[in-house]
Amino acid sequence: MDCVFCKIAAGEIPSKKAYEDDRILAFYDLDPQAPVHILLIPKEHIESAADITEENSAIVAHIFAVAAKLAKELDLVQGWRVVTNVGKDGGQTVMHMHFHLLGGRSMAWPPG
Repeated sequence: MDCVFCKIAAGEIPSKKAYEDDRILAFYDLDPQAPVHILLIPKEHIESAADITEENSAIVAHIFAVAAKLAKELDLVQGWRVVTNVGKDGGQTVMHMHFHLLGGRSMAWPPG
């Protein structure tokens, strides 16, 4: 498979890791949109949140638990945001499900 996030998860492409275990990898975004911008990805290839099923849904809970852990470790006490994009019109540019942990500044609304 020619998926850049699968290659990052496999260690074929280097990344600045924020967290890793046997199921997920969190790494710093190369084009940060906030002072803290970390991508959290499952190591298993899931194309997008539209592909979450009963069988693989536990990975999303794990990703959110790790996001909360990282936010606490990074002292994001004023708040933080988790975003996922689904499909081209949703702004997804890498077709491997990922979540953006953003913090370190005030977030505007609406986000789009």
